[in-house]
Amino acid sequence: MSTSFYETDAALAQYLLFHYGTPEQICPLLPEARGACGFPVRCVTEPLARLTLPPAARALDLGCAVGRSSFELARTFGEVMALDFSARFITAAQTMQREGAMTIRAPREGIALDEFRLTLPGDVPRERVQFRQGDACALPPNLGLFDLVLLANLIDRVPDPARCLAQLPALVAPGGWLVITSPYTWLEEYTPRGKWLDQGQGTLTSLRAHLAPGFRLAETFDLPMVIRDHHRKAQWTVTEASLWRRG
Repeated sequence: MSTSFYETDAALAQYLLFHYGTPEQICPLLPEARGACGFPVRCVTEPLARLTLPPAARALDLGCAVGRSSFELARTFGEVMALDFSARFITAAQTMQREGAMTIRAPREGIALDEFRLTLPGDVPRERVQFRQGDACALPPNLGLFDLVLLANLIDRVPDPARCLAQLPALVAPGGWLVITSPYTWLEEYTPRGKWLDQGQGTLTSLRAHLAPGFRLAETFDLPMVIRDHHRKAQWTVTEASLWRRG
């Protein structure tokens, strides 16, 4: 897996701002785009609004990055396991869990930087989350069963998506849910071309084939997001969210 970008200062600052920044910090000059901010929260709240879950359930955030989605899951789930391949991302998530805030410097223009103090909402039950470094294509065998597994913008960033998906039936409890979000941006930098899921037929079609017969597709919907590059430039992306029920 190519992890060089995700271990850099630039990636860490960008993802911390993406996860914990305010809409005004992410889109200072484009108010009309601010509704697409807060994706790491919305990729939890919008799927959960459509699902029925047992009390005190367990959740797995696979590819958790710097952790905002994991903390949001903790509002609903009694226990949240959060894994990411990037050591720096996991360290940052643990720092946010411990301190509740971090200061970053994000590109403004050229070499100029903006300094932001990013905070975790005080009402998040952060003690429910356990962050661990791990490989989404080679998960440890002792994770147990989960009532919900979240793969937020992960499936097109692993070297072997089919291998990643093959592990999921053993992780999701019967009647539980799998939530996948992705813009399906397939790049050889992360995934060899021969392992791309779309293969000319569309990624969702391929997901159906790989997840059958263990999972049934219940619903799909679009979920836009915005990531800041600098003061005058941001990436606007529309991910597809798919909700899968474990048989």
